[in-house]
Amino acid sequence: MPADTAFMDKLTALCKRRGFIFQSSEIYGGIGGFWDYGPLGVELKRNIKNLWWQEMVVNPPIGPDGREVEMVGVDCSLIMNPKVWEASGHVSGFADPMVDCKECKGRFRADQIGSIPCPLKPSKPVGKHDKCQLTEPRLFNLMFKTYVGALEDASSVAYLRPETAQGIFANFKNVLDTSRVKVPFGIGQVGKAFRNEINPRNFTFRSREFEQMEIEFFCHPEQSMTWYQWWRNTRFNWYVNLGLKSEKLRLRDQGPEELAHYSKACADIEYLFPFSDDFQELEGVAHRGCFDLSQHQKFSGKDLTYFDNDAWERDRAARAAGTLPALSKDEEKEVKNKEPYRFLPHVVEPSAGADRATLAFLGEAYAEDTAPDEKGNPETRVVMRFHPRLAPVKAAFFPLVKKEGMPEIAEALYREAKKHMTAQFDEQGSIGKRYRRMDEAGTPFCITIDGDTLTSGTVTIRDRDSLQQSRVHKDQVVAWLIERVK
Repeated sequence: MPADTAFMDKLTALCKRRGFIFQSSEIYGGIGGFWDYGPLGVELKRNIKNLWWQEMVVNPPIGPDGREVEMVGVDCSLIMNPKVWEASGHVSGFADPMVDCKECKGRFRADQIGSIPCPLKPSKPVGKHDKCQLTEPRLFNLMFKTYVGALEDASSVAYLRPETAQGIFANFKNVLDTSRVKVPFGIGQVGKAFRNEINPRNFTFRSREFEQMEIEFFCHPEQSMTWYQWWRNTRFNWYVNLGLKSEKLRLRDQGPEELAHYSKACADIEYLFPFSDDFQELEGVAHRGCFDLSQHQKFSGKDLTYFDNDAWERDRAARAAGTLPALSKDEEKEVKNKEPYRFLPHVVEPSAGADRATLAFLGEAYAEDTAPDEKGNPETRVVMRFHPRLAPVKAAFFPLVKKEGMPEIAEALYREAKKHMTAQFDEQGSIGKRYRRMDEAGTPFCITIDGDTLTSGTVTIRDRDSLQQSRVHKDQVVAWLIERVK
């Protein structure tokens, strides 16, 4: 399927026009790979993150063993001891091949030459224009380097984290020692990460500053594939349940040639973004084995193994009852420090991008259809069909006219609704223009206070998608909304 550049242009224009996403420091000409979320965008992205946190960490689903998954959360620092990145392999291996053009002074990833438009002649790709003078490829580390303290020398070098996962691994022992968690359990984190991308592109899809929603799930090696399959399906269904229901969403298992050397399996949840002619990664669910814990155990010198006390006590009781062979004290001590009682857990990692998820939900929600204007004539409208739980604004309250007490009733209902959800009050312009503003914001319900409100106490509630209108008593409006958006 070819890229839909016209649709992408419409989407990015709407994001700017309605305050979803702005270019960072735009008044100074911007800066590549950095984006700001406006009033509607910050609510949309926050809703995505909050739902992820609520449904994955606070109130996690039932696992394959029939019990609620045990989850806790952390919030780790952006800058860590640089040895963390040595252990993880980022210092030595987190690099892309890069080439420079001596003519246009541009810098490009060597593996993308032939697909990037030439800055001097966009109709031709880099390397195909006769003025291109490309250097030989060389590796370029993607981590942002900085310095900690007053001196800027080799001893004070540090890095902005390129991912959130390593903070979780570094705190694995702390979480075990301070919480009542037992394997299998997961640690979740939502936070910023930074990668000095050579060619940030495709709107917010590939940025230099981005936000991750990540889980490291620790389990027994023998149960790890069961948990991998469960997380793989659970995370895919999460997107479907929130509105990514079209053929643009798919779940793809990586082939053996794609897997990292330590990976047992990996599946990509992919979305067909309008800027691309092929599916792109939205989230990865990886079986990482015990690679990360073994690396940090090796580099830090700290014991990161897990002791399964429940299994030990169960077998100890069985030995006392004679159903298992008895052990001497020396034998007990030796056996206690080996598998199956002491082991490095295997890890399943569902790693999602909050910015990519936001972009996917924006693309899926965007629609154009025909709706009657105030005179009943058909006109084209732009509407964002967000799932109500994701919608930046859940409800908008309109007085039909600025008199007869209608603004006061509308404002009172608006203030009551704001205690439970994001809402707006709007009395400017015709009712049709107010509807259109809310359609572009993706607001599921618009509540109009009109003449009948003054006589019967009922208001008109208009549904964004069906355009159907229903009458609800004003005393029941907030409860009616809560039932439908929560």
